[in-house]
Amino acid sequence: MVRIRLALYGSKKRPFYKMVVADSRFSRDGRFIERLGYFNPVSKCKNSALKLNLDRIIYWQKKGAQISKRSKKLIKILSKKEDTL
Repeated sequence: MVRIRLALYGSKKRPFYKMVVADSRFSRDGRFIERLGYFNPVSKCKNSALKLNLDRIIYWQKKGAQISKRSKKLIKILSKKEDTL
């Protein structure tokens, strides 16, 4: 099964996540199919803390990819933010 999930790329006490499309059998930080964006929870600038490619997320959803809970929350936050712009 293909999933849209977060992969940890930060160091200790400095988390940085990439949102990726990956096969569910691969490890969290292992091989992935496509990178869809990033999430930096400790960013000083809140405008650049979250960047996602919503068009590609919609594409992968139509192909049958499942979205993890945390990724779903981040997508919802970003889509609300873009609606107000």
